[in-house]
Amino acid sequence: MKKDDIVVVIPTYNNPLTIEKVAQEVLTQGYTLIVVDDGSEINVADIILKPHEKLTIIRHLTNQGKGAAIMTGAHEAQKRGFDYFISLDGDGQHLASQIEKICNACDGKDQIIIGARNFEINHVPNGSKFGRWFSNFWACWDTEQSITDSLSGFRLYPTSILDLIIQTKRFDWEMEVLVKHAWKGRLIKEVSIECYYPTPEERVSHFKKFWDTAAIVMVHVKLLPWKFFLKKKYQ
Repeated sequence: MKKDDIVVVIPTYNNPLTIEKVAQEVLTQGYTLIVVDDGSEINVADIILKPHEKLTIIRHLTNQGKGAAIMTGAHEAQKRGFDYFISLDGDGQHLASQIEKICNACDGKDQIIIGARNFEINHVPNGSKFGRWFSNFWACWDTEQSITDSLSGFRLYPTSILDLIIQTKRFDWEMEVLVKHAWKGRLIKEVSIECYYPTPEERVSHFKKFWDTAAIVMVHVKLLPWKFFLKKKYQ
């Protein structure tokens, strides 16, 4: 897959210390970039002051959730004629240098490619490792595919996800889209990537451990009956 065949979408909310650097790294790699500012307190357009012909900034006036921001980027990508887009976070954890590796793993139509992170590096809390294991268990159960990093936000998506019936809009969206995509008979693949995991002093996360984890669990609870009785609706 060539660089001109995809667009990068960065959903961001209150990442004023990192978003400009992340955006510049993507642009330096030669990709077209759409930054979706999901109602940040400081307008991202006031942070990324240097204009670039391959950069577009779209702003939600109010915070709608990470999933909603990705969907906004997906609609813009589709409107521009792209069949695929990369989604990565604006907190600096994801490395633009790894985009090509993820794209190269796509060898068929309508695939989601997950950038699976190495959790054996320093600074990764044990709670994050457990949360990843717990999420992976249910992701594998619901999708009937092998997934080792279901919580990774570094992904290649086909714009065909816009055809899916997805009810969630926040962090739980990233789980629901995997399940609904798989229920369409479409493939989910992974490729191992390098990432930067900040120290506790540097870490900025809008993931609320209890409430957002509970929301992800509820995705599986609500979809469980569909898996056995109504799955054919998605096929």
